[in-house]
Parts: sequence; C-alpha cells; structure tokens
Amino acid sequence: MNFSLAEEQQLLADALTRFVERDYGFEARKAIVKSKEGWSRKAWQQLAELGVLGLLVPEAHGGFGGTSVDAMIVMNALGRGLAVEPYLQTAVLAATLISAAGHEQQKAKLLPGIAGGERVFALAHFEAHGAGIETQAKRDADEWKLAGTKRVVLHGGQADSLVVSARTDAGLGLFLVDPKSPHVKVRDYRTIDGLRAADIALDGAVVAQDEVLGEPGKIDAALALALDRATAALCAEAVGVMEELNRQTLDYIKTRQQFGQPIGRFQALQHRAADMFIDGEQSKSMAYLAAMKYASPDASERARAVSAAKAYIGRSGRRVAHEAIQLHGGMGVTDELPASHYAKRLRMVDFWLGDADSHVERFLALG
Repeated sequence: MNFSLAEEQQLLADALTRFVERDYGFEARKAIVKSKEGWSRKAWQQLAELGVLGLLVPEAHGGFGGTSVDAMIVMNALGRGLAVEPYLQTAVLAATLISAAGHEQQKAKLLPGIAGGERVFALAHFEAHGAGIETQAKRDADEWKLAGTKRVVLHGGQADSLVVSARTDAGLGLFLVDPKSPHVKVRDYRTIDGLRAADIALDGAVVAQDEVLGEPGKIDAALALALDRATAALCAEAVGVMEELNRQTLDYIKTRQQFGQPIGRFQALQHRAADMFIDGEQSKSMAYLAAMKYASPDASERARAVSAAKAYIGRSGRRVAHEAIQLHGGMGVTDELPASHYAKRLRMVDFWLGDADSHVERFLALG
C-alpha cells in the first residue's frame, strides 16, 4: 500500500516517539500500573500539551478537527509504549460521540475539557450478553432513571463521567452519568494487560434531561460511527505493540546463546521471526486501510473495512504474541521481561470492541 504521512503528521509521530522513549519507559510504566489510580495524570497532561487529546475535537471547541489517520498515529505510538492512559475512551470514543450526537450546548460544555485534559470519559456500553443492551432508561418528568449493569468498562473507575447506553421507549439512548452519584456502584479492577476496567451497576441512577446525549432513538448512527473509529484506533495500537514486540524478539534471538552461538542463527527460528514480521507488516496495511476508509460516506464500506482490519489484526496479534513467547523461552512469561506484557496486550486487543470471530460475522453480514 502506498501510504505516506503529511509533514505535520510526521512531526506528531516524532514527538510521540520522543515522549514514549523519554517519559514512558518500561520501568516507568510498571510503576504507573501498580499505582493506586492505575494511570498517570502527569502523562495525561503531557499528552494534552502535545495536543493529542484534542485531535478529534472540532476547532470550534478547542481542538484540531483531525482525522482517524491522526488518531492512528497517536495510538500506534501509545501501543509501542504500552500506555495505560484512557486515550481511547476519552479522546476517541467520547470526543466522537459528543461531536456526533450532542447538541451545541453539550459540545461547548464537554469538548474543551477533553481537549485540555481536564475531563476523563468512559463509554459504558457492553453487557454480559454480547451486543445486546438490556439496561433500561425510564423517563420521570424532567429526569431519567437508569437500571442495569455494564461490564468491563475500560477506565470506568477513573472516569469523571460515564456515557451510558440504555433502552428507552423510543429506542437506544445515551446518558451522561456521574459515577459518584447515588444508585451507581463501580467495581474497579485491573485487567491482565495492566489497564483498568470496571463493572458499573445502575440501580435507579437519576439523569437530568440536559444530560441526555442527543435524542433517544436517533443515536444509533453516531454510536456506530464512534465505535468504528475506536476500533480502527485500536487496530493501530495493536500494530504499535506488534512492532515493538517484534523488535524485542529479534534483539533477543540475536544475543541469546545456545550451543556456542546466537539462537538467531538457526534457520528454523529465522523463519518464525520472518513470519512475525510479515504478520506485523500486513497488519499495518490493514490498520491504514481502516483509518482511511473511516472517512467514507458509505457507512457499510467504512464498517466492512474496520471489521476486516480488526479480524485480521486480532488473529495476527495472537500469532505474534505466541511466537514471541516461544522464541523467548521461559523468560517470555516473566513479569520482569517486557515481552510478556506486550504479548498480554495483544491477547486483550483481540477481545476489546469485538473479537476476530465477531468481526468476521459482521463483515459477512454487511456484504
């Protein structure tokens, strides 16, 4: 695929590379993961100063009005550093949802906080029964009452606001919920790849009418748009993880000695390393395709490209993770070695926002 970055995009990529190398090394990340919050507000403010939190926020609301290719650049760099900050949830999902579904007053109120790094959002959408939404929202005068449970909400315990999807009499709606409000219970935990997630229980949580994002029954297109953009961004992150894991694996087999020589001299291991490289390069092409097709005016074309990329990258990532562990030997599963953390992240990427099998089904259904 013939793909090159514009000058401004290359400068952004270089700045993010320097940030990861200088301020987000493996030991620094380990300390962040083990901290009470599980992410770094200092790193978050550094990202805000670099301008990346406002990339997808319209210029009228303090952002840069960027594209999914811009988000791809950011997520690729964050993937190489295994960053655990809530960029995907806040700067991609929430920024896109608010821009697409919110009215002007909501945009003016919420979007500048995203661009400046002052507010963290989390989309509470998925439930225990796959894609089905069973959470209910009932209107009571000028308020709504929500009841239901959301599962594995990334950064749900760290968010200042939750964007909760729920069924109404008119159809699906989106509601801005304060996680600290009464009748909301948040069970926060760490996932195997070092991120934070939460289960959110809503038992009559009250939401004012002006905290309803868009009009219930008319937000399906905006939600699909945001989820596709986030999925494309997640694909770009996976490519960054693969690139770094491939580099680490190649360095390891060049230096690990066995039978008086580096194990990288054995032809069988060279073939396996080459297969890992091919998986990474083909995944990169699929991530590029998803990012560029996101701008298609044809929603079906956009969705097919995103699902094709997610399915391919999910499976490729699992292969790369498996081979990296095998080539590192027993060291590959230890917490002391970065490779194990990169492998875990690739495993989890396949599950976030739909695994490879679900996206194959979606791709076929859209055909």
